[in-house]
Amino acid sequence: MRPDPDAPRPTAAAVLDDAVRVLAPDAGANRLVSQIEAGEAPRSVFATLALEQHQVITADRLSFQHLARRADGDPPVADFFDLLAQGEALALKQLAGLADACGLTERDIAGYQPRPGCQAYPSYAARLALGAEPTDVAIALTANFAAWGGCCRVVEAAMRDHYAFPDAARAFFGFFAEPAPAVQERARAAVQHGLDTGQARPTAAHRYGRLLQAYELMFWNSVGD
Repeated sequence: MRPDPDAPRPTAAAVLDDAVRVLAPDAGANRLVSQIEAGEAPRSVFATLALEQHQVITADRLSFQHLARRADGDPPVADFFDLLAQGEALALKQLAGLADACGLTERDIAGYQPRPGCQAYPSYAARLALGAEPTDVAIALTANFAAWGGCCRVVEAAMRDHYAFPDAARAFFGFFAEPAPAVQERARAAVQHGLDTGQARPTAAHRYGRLLQAYELMFWNSVGD
């Protein structure tokens, strides 16, 4: 059956809201965040989080930069990924406070051997950066960011309430816990451009998003294992 030309076209806001809703993970599956929330995780997990996130952020920044270059002919999409790449650079600076609080040195960071389960997420993000439609990646990432932000809010509060970490050590998780209106605005612009040009394929975006959510869960649980 051919689509009805008179039917209302989906908006970017509706597509993104649907992705966030459909791809929302099962909160109970994240063992580590639940343990941190209850103050039951060992303090050592925060050093591992800092070390693994150093690897993740560095890789994701390159992936976002590559996606921006691939979307060079579609400015709203390129702008979205440019902003994400800039955000990763800021996040890396915030991560230094956690590394310092955990007593990690530059030598510790440089010599760290990352856990495979923690690095599946950035590896898959790099795969998407190489071959997926950038607009679809924007949809998938928006759903994942909603889940990631929720975890960061829980962790940041627990670091204050249960682990007595100072502000500088909590800044990394606080950075992602706060709403990001500029990112949301550019995501809507990118996806609307994809819908208007016929590039967006929400079905493919949901497939990417499900894997991103699964790999993020693998990240958290691999830190805790």
